[in-house]
Amino acid sequence: MLTVDFDDRAGVLVLEPQGELSKSDFTEAAKAVDPYLERNANLCGLIIHVDSFPGWDSFASLIAHLKFVRDHHARVSRVAFATNSPIGSVAEKVASHFIKAEIKSFDFDQFDAARDWLLDE
Repeated sequence: MLTVDFDDRAGVLVLEPQGELSKSDFTEAAKAVDPYLERNANLCGLIIHVDSFPGWDSFASLIAHLKFVRDHHARVSRVAFATNSPIGSVAEKVASHFIKAEIKSFDFDQFDAARDWLLDE
């Protein structure tokens, strides 16, 4: 399951995986953010807040995740990983070669610092 919290005023999307990710999780995330992107050029930022990355429940879920990234990455200014998982630091180094957004990794308990970084222009 993926908890999706979108702050329309600030343009910040918070994704909090709680268990393996499903295909429908990414459909719901898109439903939360796409109306905003119809009205605005870019999303201020995205926070992925998870203690440890839970993985996907199926190959279809992985594909849905990749499609979500493909369809949205060019319109996100910054991505913050607030996690204790090594995926945060790996993503910071690797994903920067594939996506436009600036990426930064934070410890799981540094959610507020991650949000402040997103909003610091």
